[in-house]
Amino acid sequence: MYVKHSNSDDEKLQNPKDNVYLCIIIYKSYTMCKKGSKLNSIIKGNCPRCQEESMYESKNVFNILKAIKMKENCSHCGLRFMIEPAFFYGAMYVSYGVGIAFGIVAFIISKILFDTSLHASFISIVVTLLVFYGIIMRVSRNIWINIFVSYNPTARGASVKE
Repeated sequence: MYVKHSNSDDEKLQNPKDNVYLCIIIYKSYTMCKKGSKLNSIIKGNCPRCQEESMYESKNVFNILKAIKMKENCSHCGLRFMIEPAFFYGAMYVSYGVGIAFGIVAFIISKILFDTSLHASFISIVVTLLVFYGIIMRVSRNIWINIFVSYNPTARGASVKE
């Protein structure tokens, strides 16, 4: 059943189920990002075990020298972020995928939306990857550590080993 709404001159038909679907989508995205979810830890860069504090020393992701400097361990639950020597070398594989995603988005925006040449699209991809370097590296590290460490709300003062 459709409800007829009018906005000044033009009239629109609106399905009331659309509002219900929108509410469901908003609720699902809210629950996906709640504390305790992997997505929350990945987006915020918090400790994957307790999700109480940031894993990084600096909040500024655009300062290349400080963007990926991490704390030794979480002061809330005691989790050592460098689980083993060279643990975050595996994040390089993840950063390749994340970088490709950023590059594809930059290409789509430059080539399809702005109708630029292939050369200009290539330049926009390179500029995007350079500008978002800190974000790509942090997201990659966040994804990598969240693969191996699970959320545990009762982990306060727990042992350092997972």
